[in-house]
Amino acid sequence: MNLRIALLILGAAGVVVGSVWAAGVDPLEAWSRLYHGSLGTGSAISGTLRETTPLLIAGIAVFLALKAGLFNIGVEGQLLMGAVASAWVALNISGPIGIVLAIVAGVVAGGLWALPAGLIKAYRGGHEVITTIMLNNVAAFLTTALVAGPLKDPAQESTTTARIAESVRIPNLVESSVALGNMNSVLRVNAALLLGLIALAALAFWLKRTVSGFELCLVGANPRAAELAGVRSSKTIVQAMAVSGMVGGFAGALQVLAYEGRFFAGISSGYGFDALGVALLSGASPWGMIPSSLLFGILAKGSTSIQILGVPKGLTYVILGLLILVFAAVRYRRAAEEV
Repeated sequence: MNLRIALLILGAAGVVVGSVWAAGVDPLEAWSRLYHGSLGTGSAISGTLRETTPLLIAGIAVFLALKAGLFNIGVEGQLLMGAVASAWVALNISGPIGIVLAIVAGVVAGGLWALPAGLIKAYRGGHEVITTIMLNNVAAFLTTALVAGPLKDPAQESTTTARIAESVRIPNLVESSVALGNMNSVLRVNAALLLGLIALAALAFWLKRTVSGFELCLVGANPRAAELAGVRSSKTIVQAMAVSGMVGGFAGALQVLAYEGRFFAGISSGYGFDALGVALLSGASPWGMIPSSLLFGILAKGSTSIQILGVPKGLTYVILGLLILVFAAVRYRRAAEEV
């Protein structure tokens, strides 16, 4: 290992340990609480997988856009639009057909919300980071207005829709009692996680085995070379942004149908923003998003346990930022050695 990389890793570890000590907490105790709160019991694992699922799917949305050379910072807004559209359909159509139509509604809403950013990028040269961030704010205000107005449950004082029927909920694949250590608890694994893994496999196949996937990667690597090879970069950019938004809407739909059972203001804890870290940490392979999203899920679930000790929740973002920094340095070093 390169000396500079080793020093960077040691420095990152020192920052984390020092931050925990500065909060007046024993680092070993904090680690124990983090592990127990995220992986120590069946219910803790269930919570970790619940956090991992939207992070994985939203990460797919960001990863796909990155392959096309686009920074889709708007997955948060696309997730919200997909969630509210899915909830509206689920409240009006019951049964298995309601599940299918609610997912379709979420996917379409997310794609349509991302489409303007793709069109502006492709045909007017506007940077997608600016347009998607602006669309995030519009989506947040719009969905809040909808759930506070026409979609609000009149029986509730808070800004929330009514509960959707159980017949429109995505079921658990696993729900059983498990014993970890000296504790018994229930482990629940929702089918939404399986759908996310299927989406990941579909993305990997598309990028590696299809002409359109190759064209998308070519545009992302070198738009000029893509144009010379006969690939319409503008069309590919629009399609990539729209499909990325569709995946973001898919994440929102599953959040409603699998976990929340309703739409409410604040349904997302920032999954769309964290998804950028998931995609960056995964590296060049889409399969890398499985461990990266799981890591984000562990920190998201376990952070609530260490907060009891007095460790600020913001420390988890410091840890994630340092991990991305170290990973980027390692990748840069390897690329430099290959050259």
